[in-house]
Amino acid sequence: MAQEYSRTQRVADYLRRELAQLIQQEVRDPRIGMVNINDVEVSRDLAHAKVYVTFVDGRPDAERAEALKVLNKASGFLRSQIASSNHMRTTPRLFFVFDESVMRGAALTALIDRAVAADAGLHAAETPSKTR
Repeated sequence: MAQEYSRTQRVADYLRRELAQLIQQEVRDPRIGMVNINDVEVSRDLAHAKVYVTFVDGRPDAERAEALKVLNKASGFLRSQIASSNHMRTTPRLFFVFDESVMRGAALTALIDRAVAADAGLHAAETPSKTR
């Protein structure tokens, strides 16, 4: 049997697709740059949507904060564009948030790689080489 998705999940998926396209094609501010929309969480009453974004280029914290400000200022424009393209009774208010999970994942991967390399070096030093 097919899995049922709730209305909030369907709206979140729709918003994620539409926002990715709108930010790429309609928002002309160079401070934003390349943006990935990782996830959208919509409230149960469909009044608010939290949009989790990451930036493709490695930016310092100040530039990242500036880009988030620009996205949040453009949220009214993006909301009006989404409202004009769908038939929902209400369109959620958009709040853009930086998603740190990608950075945390990269840091954890680096830690694991270092631990594996250190472990491999330790085991190589402990095992004596066999000579005949």
